Amino acid sequence: MNFREYKVGARFFALALGGSMTITLLLPSFDISSVSATEVALDKQLWAGHESGFSLDDPLLLGWHRPEKVILKTDPKTGQPMEATTAYVYEKGTPFPGGVIHPGNLGKVSEKLSINDGHINEANKDQGAVFLVRSNDQKQYYIEDATATRGWNPEQVLKAAGDANTYYASAGKSIFVREGCWWCHTLLPEQTQDWQVFGAPPMLGDFNGESPTAFGSDRKAPDLLHVGSRNASKEWLMLHFFNPRLVQPHSIMPRFDYLWGKVDANGKPIDYDKWRKAYSEYTEGKRIYPPEVPMYASNSDARHLIDFILNLK
Repeated sequence: MNFREYKVGARFFALALGGSMTITLLLPSFDISSVSATEVALDKQLWAGHESGFSLDDPLLLGWHRPEKVILKTDPKTGQPMEATTAYVYEKGTPFPGGVIHPGNLGKVSEKLSINDGHINEANKDQGAVFLVRSNDQKQYYIEDATATRGWNPEQVLKAAGDANTYYASAGKSIFVREGCWWCHTLLPEQTQDWQVFGAPPMLGDFNGESPTAFGSDRKAPDLLHVGSRNASKEWLMLHFFNPRLVQPHSIMPRFDYLWGKVDANGKPIDYDKWRKAYSEYTEGKRIYPPEVPMYASNSDARHLIDFILNLK
């Protein structure tokens, strides 16, 4: 080996060493806490609430003390029509999300706007509050406490929205965690062909204030991060959760029919034994159509879980 090859090797080594040292010295100076929350992060933490894992406010993960996400089409104070607006309702005693309790979690820009323009520091858990996601002319997003700025109280907003425009996505996330859905489903598309099938990966700042993220660590079933954009059919989801084989004959997913509870949407008792007997007759070819799936009650775990899935967009 002649001297010229030594020189080339030495220069490549110096280049690699320099690059390595640059990464080592500069990356720790990147303050990740200064990253402002995105619109996605603000929406997610406001509908998910304080936390959706174990909590003394909901030790059995039954969906207690959770906020509701509503779509308002009339002003809750005046009753006048208004442009469709998403609001997050925290009834009295409902714990506030991390970004309201600790605005520093939102990043510097969003923190400043949320306090100065959104008045979130005036929110009172004992009285309840209604929050909105707002943005300024520079498309900088922040949280507004509409109870302080507009005088909207939780009872008015829930009444104005009505049940059809109310989503129990936060309670549904508790069900998602409790039932171990994350054992098979992830909420994080990987940097592979996933992006073409399941949608874009999350961005930095999409998780400010969310706990737990429920990413999942294994995958035996499709990623669900954007599933609400791929399939927004309540009817399909209802069939899928009651018995997955009704819509996907080879699915290995367990039945979650017990999330319907004891009665259907009309208050009539659900006869599970009768339904399963009829379904067996269907799979054996003794009847042409499967038995009809009962409509879930508005306060059932099935309703909450489906609302959660529909909010994964």
